[in-house]
Amino acid sequence: MIRSSLKLPIIYKKKYKDMAMEKRFFFGLLIAAIVSAIRAGDVSFDKNYHVTWGNSHVTSLNQGREIHLLMDNTSGAGFQSNVGYASGFFQMKIKTPNKDSTGAVTTFYLTSNPQNTGNHDELDFEFLGSKGPPFTLQTNVFANDRGGREQRIHLWFDPTADFHTYGILWNQHQIVFYVDNTPIRVFKNNTNIGVNYPSQQLVIQGSLWNGEGWASGGRKIDWSQAPFIASFQGFNVDGCQFHDTATKAQCYNSNLWWNGNKYLELDPAQHKALQYARTKYMFQDYCTSPSGRYHKECGSNK
Repeated sequence: MIRSSLKLPIIYKKKYKDMAMEKRFFFGLLIAAIVSAIRAGDVSFDKNYHVTWGNSHVTSLNQGREIHLLMDNTSGAGFQSNVGYASGFFQMKIKTPNKDSTGAVTTFYLTSNPQNTGNHDELDFEFLGSKGPPFTLQTNVFANDRGGREQRIHLWFDPTADFHTYGILWNQHQIVFYVDNTPIRVFKNNTNIGVNYPSQQLVIQGSLWNGEGWASGGRKIDWSQAPFIASFQGFNVDGCQFHDTATKAQCYNSNLWWNGNKYLELDPAQHKALQYARTKYMFQDYCTSPSGRYHKECGSNK
């Protein structure tokens, strides 16, 4: 076979070059779409989580992309991430129990090993069941085994009617609690003034449990409304896995997007949204409680 030694005209070179660029462009869009889908939580529960208690009270739907935790008068249920993390932006889509769920508490939180007594860290979302509006959401922060930082808000929507996204940003600068991308609470790293800051390996947990007597002002659960069902979606995890103390510093690298400049502090629009949420919806704040044990940090966290 005789091979031609003729060179392609410039116009054809440009055509092929443009086609190659177009292919790279659409390939890039495809990759971006895949990454976006993964970040949206389009992975199965088993990829990142496992059931820790109440196995018979857990139901999986849509090939593991949604789970239901059930609670009756015999048990509730809970789950935990397969690994621990040292930083990240942790989100979950949750729909809380409907009916009269007074005393049934739905949770989504990060926690250190509970056996580490005297050195416990924890970041909490706790949905306090109710008969109807207002719907109460409590957040709390434990650092070096000191909690007592409860804040409560009335949600501006019905969390039993549909899924909403609840997120916790945790880096070495700040912890931010989000409801549908609206910041409702900030806890800054104030170790420079002697305030403890969560710094251990934390696992992600979720649960539905009997909190009567604590969450309901002493009112008992109406078991005729059972089973109570809390639904969870969005099982992807944007977090830095904790392997050992020697490598923990890697989780503070600014190349991880949740450690980047955008997440060092709230921007002006987020500050405005935070202040609006605090003013309009917060009705209990440890910073204004009589004990005032943590007033040292409160001024910088507003």
